[in-house]
Amino acid sequence: MVKANVEIRNLTGLHLRPAGVLCNKAIQFKSKIHFQVRDTTANAKSVLSVLGACVKCGDEITFICEGEDEKEALDSMIKVVSDGLGE
Repeated sequence: MVKANVEIRNLTGLHLRPAGVLCNKAIQFKSKIHFQVRDTTANAKSVLSVLGACVKCGDEITFICEGEDEKEALDSMIKVVSDGLGE
């Protein structure tokens, strides 16, 4: 298991479009990918779970990846968030 923190910098947080970008990246990996924000844990491979976490601009989330490609998955998730999630 590997984990890392990243700040959400999208002005509108994780609404439908960036949530979709995040999920599309996550489903490319075999590892389980979750993130924690405040008291909530969300499955990064589920758009509904990501939207349900109500992530706002400035929130720090912690990605947790577990599986055979966990390191690559974590690096990729951090990069897609840092790159702005398509916005």
